[in-house]
Amino acid sequence: MNPSTLQIIGAALFAIALLHTFSTKFFEQQAQRRPNHAGLWHLLGEVEVVFGFWAMVLMLCMFALQGKAAATHYIDTRNFTEPMFVFAIMVIAGTRPVLQCATFCVQAVARFIPLPGKLAHYFVVLALVPLLGSFITEPAAMTLAALMLRDRYLGQAVSTKFKYVTLGVLFVNISIGGTLTPFAAPPVLMVASKWNWDIWFMISTFGWKAGLAVVFNALSATLLFRRELAGLPVATATDAAASRVPAVLILIHLLFMLGVVVFAHHPAIFMSLLLFFLGVAHAYERYQDRLILREGLLVAFFLAGLVVLGGQQQWWLQPLLMGMSTDAVYFGATVLTAITDNAALTYLGSLVEGLTPEFQYALVSGAVTGGGLTIIANAPNPAGAAILRDKFEDGAVHPLGLLIAALPPTVVAVLAFRLL
Repeated sequence: MNPSTLQIIGAALFAIALLHTFSTKFFEQQAQRRPNHAGLWHLLGEVEVVFGFWAMVLMLCMFALQGKAAATHYIDTRNFTEPMFVFAIMVIAGTRPVLQCATFCVQAVARFIPLPGKLAHYFVVLALVPLLGSFITEPAAMTLAALMLRDRYLGQAVSTKFKYVTLGVLFVNISIGGTLTPFAAPPVLMVASKWNWDIWFMISTFGWKAGLAVVFNALSATLLFRRELAGLPVATATDAAASRVPAVLILIHLLFMLGVVVFAHHPAIFMSLLLFFLGVAHAYERYQDRLILREGLLVAFFLAGLVVLGGQQQWWLQPLLMGMSTDAVYFGATVLTAITDNAALTYLGSLVEGLTPEFQYALVSGAVTGGGLTIIANAPNPAGAAILRDKFEDGAVHPLGLLIAALPPTVVAVLAFRLL
């Protein structure tokens, strides 16, 4: 390795951004102690702002060291399709019509689960919705699951342990639950075409193992909190007649969401669909709750910052990964995923020619295994955190609390992918 000055700066800023994500509570405390500049401290305390902020610092360094032409060329060569897609799918999936449809499906499936009603519903949200992410994409599944958990469980008087364990299981299950198909999980999407992984390969190699791990994790969390769940009030529909959405409008929303998923690689098309959708939502706003535009924009900003900063990490990440054995690369990818986006890891692997099938499997399975350990580990995680963070103490998800809560379901994923 012979990194340039800018690459060293990029790696240093990436490390600072990681430390910043674990220090957001400090900035929130500063906002209370220094009310004259509380707005600035609150801004720096937003997890979704962290990587965008340090990406801006990187660009200022690039302008200073290499000039305007090099800096603008770098930005022009970054791929921001994923941040735009996550924004679009979050806004549509988070609407009342789509959420009502998803809730109806969850309740229908829960009737067949041999558990008491409250436990069955919680189990299905944590098991079925993440697996559904293999077809509607992981960001859509994360949005729906987070909204259902927020409205029915995390908004109640539940323990902090319940909140963090639920979030940890959700993040891990979403990360591994998208591996039944080659197009739903970002780390799989990065390599599927080049390595010729079709849906049958994904189901036979990854999907059934992920499915068992998802069900086990969801069932474990359900049984762990069975008494707390049983003590929650029965969910009742407030003014159900007024809030009920016509079936035709639900179908229209689902078609919009399907269109965004089908054209996920064509931002000009899916962003046009989003703009059209916003017009429809405005025309029938009596059937809408508040659109999650703010949350979606913050998540997109977070992911865009990760794209900009991540583009300067290839010089040390790729040699590190490629220098590992097949067994080491699995655990190495699991650990590295916690401090980088898992799609970035698999993308770097796809650049190397002649990788064995065993190495390819280890890299991708390791990347999805570690996808729940931190907010930055998997692209849909910031979406879930943005929706649920107001239900946590100080209005923020503590990174260490998430890491500890996500470790047990991550171990289950390790056992599934390595032993089955």
